[in-house]
Amino acid sequence: MTVRAEISSSPTNPGPAAPGPANAGATPSLPARGGVRLRALVLIRWAAVAGQFFTAAVVQWGLGFGLPVLAVGGTIALSALLNLTVSLGRPASARIDDREATIFLAFDILQLAVLLYLTGGLLNPFALLLLAPVAIGATILSLASNIALSLLTIVSIGVLGVFHQPLPWRGPPLELPEIYQAGAWAGLTLTTLLITLYGWRLAEEARQMADALAAAQAALSREQRMSALGALAAAAAHELGSPLSTIAVVAKEMLREIEPDDPLREDVELLSAESDRCRSILARLSVDPAGDVSDAYTLVPLPALIEAAAQNYDRDNVEITYESGPVGDGTPAMAPIQVRSPEIMQGIGNIVQNAVSFARREVRIVTRWTTEWSEVEVTDDGPGFSEALLDELGTPFISTRQGEEGHMGLGVFIAKTLLERTGATVTFGNRTVSGGGAAVSVRWPNPVFKAT
Repeated sequence: MTVRAEISSSPTNPGPAAPGPANAGATPSLPARGGVRLRALVLIRWAAVAGQFFTAAVVQWGLGFGLPVLAVGGTIALSALLNLTVSLGRPASARIDDREATIFLAFDILQLAVLLYLTGGLLNPFALLLLAPVAIGATILSLASNIALSLLTIVSIGVLGVFHQPLPWRGPPLELPEIYQAGAWAGLTLTTLLITLYGWRLAEEARQMADALAAAQAALSREQRMSALGALAAAAAHELGSPLSTIAVVAKEMLREIEPDDPLREDVELLSAESDRCRSILARLSVDPAGDVSDAYTLVPLPALIEAAAQNYDRDNVEITYESGPVGDGTPAMAPIQVRSPEIMQGIGNIVQNAVSFARREVRIVTRWTTEWSEVEVTDDGPGFSEALLDELGTPFISTRQGEEGHMGLGVFIAKTLLERTGATVTFGNRTVSGGGAAVSVRWPNPVFKAT
């Protein structure tokens, strides 16, 4: 089975001076995760302390069960004192890192284990509260920290199953069958593992999706800034054209009238040459559709738009070929028009960049259309996508090159997300012809033709 890496997550199409392959490994930087806010954990612990005091009071004075009041009260007071110290020692808006949050929750597990030891161990129905710190940690901590908390909880459950004070009770001590106690131990242990596994996995997927969306938004934002810069350049070229033409005419008139041996002739020749150079630069800015704000460049034929998005990814050893044409009878021969949006430029650019990086000799970009849809298909003669990855493509952080050369596994997600914003459907597959290769199809419904 061949393995195909995911699209490189380069944040923008490189400029003409920096071809695509040179930036193939570039990735958008993601915002660092800032841990959890200390205030959140402090409030949770205050709620736990209040609940423990209330429960102990009800059991001791409401139900009349005898508790080791001094030991239980001291354990609860220690938690309250530590919480008060933490609250006063650091600002409420402070964020603590993974290690500090792990220690914070580990203390809660140990404090609750001591309370359960004093009040019956696993026979105490409140033994289920040992799962609370594990559930909280599963949503905010790293995998290694969650494993450490889970092991601490499991060890605490095992110790409480063997060593504990009698359960506060009236009458003869409550004795449950050993098989029931073993079942309670097994149930709490398995529940701890399940909460850690599923809670952490779901929270991690949510964090990854948030990071990937941030990367996609950063790529789109930069593409929009580049488009705005191009529009500004085109507007400047248009506004400067008239005065520069006047300067050029005056310079040529002066050049014709000045004598060859005049000491100012060299300066006039330089003025004329520099004005011609400025006119050439402005002409290039005006011709480039990337920066023009006129309707002629806002709505462009789809093949021209795709070629503009792909032109910066040429490589000497890989040829990019373009084909376009209608499909079926009754389809207009003129290509449909499409809005030149940053989403299309970035999305198609990512797809072409990926194809070029894996192609052996050729990348083919075929643009087809009917009266019902328009489609762009990018194929290459490389190894193709791995069958194991096809179902996962479009999910963030999925890449066989993740962690290598700066690849983060975000390219497919960025391309797919941005293109779907324009109403397109993106499908990934492999070519069926001999030699294999990858095939990526982007299809838009309801094409718009200039005649309509």
